Amino acid sequence: MKSSFKWFALALAVTLPLAAQAHKFFMVPSQTVLSGGQDNWITVDAAVSNDLFYFNHHALALDNLVITGPDGATVKPENAHTGKWRSTFDVHLQKDGSYKLAIVNDGLFASYEENGQRKRWRGSAAELAKLPADAKNLKVSESVSRLESFVTVGSPTTTALKPTNRGLELVPVTHPNDLYSGEEARFKLLLDGQPAKGIAVSVIPGGTRYRNSQNEIKATTGDDGVFAVTWPVAGMYWLSARSEDAKVSSPRASERRLGYVATLEVLPQ
Repeated sequence: MKSSFKWFALALAVTLPLAAQAHKFFMVPSQTVLSGGQDNWITVDAAVSNDLFYFNHHALALDNLVITGPDGATVKPENAHTGKWRSTFDVHLQKDGSYKLAIVNDGLFASYEENGQRKRWRGSAAELAKLPADAKNLKVSESVSRLESFVTVGSPTTTALKPTNRGLELVPVTHPNDLYSGEEARFKLLLDGQPAKGIAVSVIPGGTRYRNSQNEIKATTGDDGVFAVTWPVAGMYWLSARSEDAKVSSPRASERRLGYVATLEVLPQ
C-alpha cells in the first residue's frame, strides 16, 4: 500500500501543470562524473519533496528502478533502503562510460464513485476489471512517467541513453554529463520515438529552500523536438516536461498523460 501511494502520487504529478507541481520527484547521485580506471561507487537519494533537493515530504519507491550500463546491460542496485523521507541505493560502476538511472511508471489511473464516496485506483489493464461493476462516473486515464538521472565514468558514451520509444523521453544532443555553467546545452524530447513538438520544458536550479523564487528557466521544443538551455551557474538542476494525448493502449482509457523528469548536474567552467 505504501509503495502504491507513491506510484499514485507520481502518476498524479504528471497530470498537473508544471507550475503547480509543489511536490517534486527526483533522484540525486552523489557524483555524476567520475574518473575512469578505478573501483567507482555512487550513492543515490530518491525522494518526493517540497524543496530541491531536500528530504521533507516522503521517500520515493524504488520498485520500478532500472539502471542501464554503458554496454546496454542492466546493472543491479545494491544496499537499497527506503526510509521515512528518502530512499537510497548504491551503484557499483564497474565499466567506463555512461549509465542511465530510471524509474518508469506505466499503468492506468481511475477515479469513480462508490456508495456516494469518491475513490481512486491505479493498476494494470487486467486489474481494471476488478473495479466495482456499479462504479459511477468512472474516468480512466493512462499514465506514463519517467524519472531519470545520468552518471558517467571516464568519457561519455550514448548506448545507455537510447530511447525505448514509449512515452516522453530525453535524448542527448549535448550529453547530459557534459554540462557547464555559462554554456548552452541542447536536448531532444521524443514522444513514442518521434520528435515531440511544442512541449513546454521547465528547468529549476536546486537550493529552492533558500530563496523566494523558483528561478525557473522555460523552454519549448521546436518541430524537431529540440530545445536549448543556457546554465546560469553550476549546480544540480531539475528538468521536467509533460504532455497529454488520446493514444491509449487500453480501450477503457479516455486519455493518456505523460511526464518526464531528470536531475542534471552542471559543472563550473
